[in-house]
Amino acid sequence: MRKAEPPPPQHKRLARPPVPDTARPERVLRGIAVSPGVAIGPAFGASEPVPVIARQKIQAADTAAEGARLDGAIAQSHRQLTKLRARLAVLPEESQVEIAPLFDVYLRMLGPSRLIRGVRRRIEETLLSAESAVAAEADAIAEAILARSDPDMSADDRAGLMRRADEVREIARRLVRNLTRQPFKSFSGLPQGAVLLTETLRPADAALLEPSRVAGVVAEEGGADGHTAVMLRALGLPAVLGAAGAAHAIRAGETVVVDGRSGRVVRNPSAATLADARRAVTKYARERQRYAKLRRLPAETLDGEAVELQANLELPIELPLIAQSGAIGIGLLRTEFLFMNRETVPDEATQAETYRGIVEAMNGDPVTFRVLDWGGEKDIEALSSAGIVPEVADANPALGLRGIRLLLRQTELLETQFAAILRAGFAGPVRVMLPMVTTVAEVRSAREIYERVARRLRRRGERIPEKLPPLGIMVETPGAALAADALALEADFFAIGTNDLTAYTLAVDRGESQVAELYDPMHPAVLRLVQFATEAALRMRMPVSVCGEMAGNAQLTPLLLGLGLRSFSMNAAAVPRVKQAVRAVEIDACARFARHVMDQSDPTRIEELVRAFSPARVDA
Repeated sequence: MRKAEPPPPQHKRLARPPVPDTARPERVLRGIAVSPGVAIGPAFGASEPVPVIARQKIQAADTAAEGARLDGAIAQSHRQLTKLRARLAVLPEESQVEIAPLFDVYLRMLGPSRLIRGVRRRIEETLLSAESAVAAEADAIAEAILARSDPDMSADDRAGLMRRADEVREIARRLVRNLTRQPFKSFSGLPQGAVLLTETLRPADAALLEPSRVAGVVAEEGGADGHTAVMLRALGLPAVLGAAGAAHAIRAGETVVVDGRSGRVVRNPSAATLADARRAVTKYARERQRYAKLRRLPAETLDGEAVELQANLELPIELPLIAQSGAIGIGLLRTEFLFMNRETVPDEATQAETYRGIVEAMNGDPVTFRVLDWGGEKDIEALSSAGIVPEVADANPALGLRGIRLLLRQTELLETQFAAILRAGFAGPVRVMLPMVTTVAEVRSAREIYERVARRLRRRGERIPEKLPPLGIMVETPGAALAADALALEADFFAIGTNDLTAYTLAVDRGESQVAELYDPMHPAVLRLVQFATEAALRMRMPVSVCGEMAGNAQLTPLLLGLGLRSFSMNAAAVPRVKQAVRAVEIDACARFARHVMDQSDPTRIEELVRAFSPARVDA
């Protein structure tokens, strides 16, 4: 009797080719686009049992034993994360440098962090079992972090709070599973070419995915700003998160199309939809090749005008993205990250070490540090605990004590940050930028403090640049834009912050759903303020840049060039598209176009002109 042949190895098992199922109609589900590209394949899930915490309370005599159990779970979690981090060596180099810092964050949280200290305290003082203490402390910390959210808070700040809460929950989840010996999510059963369909995908889970086997990802939870999204982009996997109901609406093995740019997930696509998706796959592959080549090409127009393209930095973990994008330096480094999620204000040495690490990582490319921009809507526990800011935010924080107004009242805070940046400036070129400036007096007062700090550092024997780094300002209010002529006499450079400038000019909070459609950076009033500030800087032959969403919108690049701007700072992911737009135009044509646009008074007409000028050259 002939022996049955063994089943093929798991990694060679192929998913069946996508074929439309005529028994079920095509259905489109929508989610959040987090990682560009198009994937086609059968959907397969990967479940993870909900952890069950059986033991709640312990006896006083058992606290030492519970502490030992916790130590064992910490050590096991450390080994698992270290192994996952080492596994990244099989990924492309650009993915390694993107993902590895995330695991460094998790590993540090397993040390003497607020979470671990709180867990030990709950075990000893409230006699909770180790797993119950982990769950309770993580929930308390995550809720405290999210409670800082405010309706007036910017989308970036809200996303930052979500990331920090997710970090705490991720480490707690790992500790609880190791304490209760319950299994983690496994992807070993996924056939090659499958689309992963799941309710939740955590960063450590995403690290287990192999881009050569998984075609794409669809999850019911998550958003564009979380660590999972960052990792999926680094892996190059088309992904849609936040697709509510997807895991229940799509059957296992059913063919799906995942569009990671539009956020669409098509269940059981028709023959026509499949044909369109296959063309999109080919188009995206060519686009990635083109952008990879652009990274090595200069950002200059067809007639040879050089343009400076820099990146904004929210967190140090984004540094690899900047390197991949081809950006030449950091045009806006938001220093708030160093003050968030900590109990005390970072001292000069701590700040200097962090800033120096960023400057060194840029390998000689310039870094522009924006000093602390607390605005009431950014609830920074360390500032309120120290009595620097009120515990209760202003009723209208956008118009209250924020930015440079706060720093000039709390000069010790500003002096410490100036000193740290100057010390970091010895490692490479830096600039210093003041937020929310509205008057000349504010710039003069800040410069006096800046120069006084520099003299003190030199007396102390600290190594700082021989020539003080430029001290510039954010132009982000109508008052600053209209006073640009006077401000240009005091500042060393301008950075036009178009997000706040648009909001203040139009009196619109884009986070408020009832008026969000009125938020329009192409409104003629906003454009005229940008033009006024730019021309004031150019008359003084002073550097001027634009940052915010306008800078990263490739369709607006010709208009901004035509207004005289030659420096842009944007999200790193937008750099290749903007560079492509720069290399497709001539300055004279942009100037004529800008004059035509500035003659208009209707925002709708301006939008029509912008779209008509750029689509032939720019993939928006």
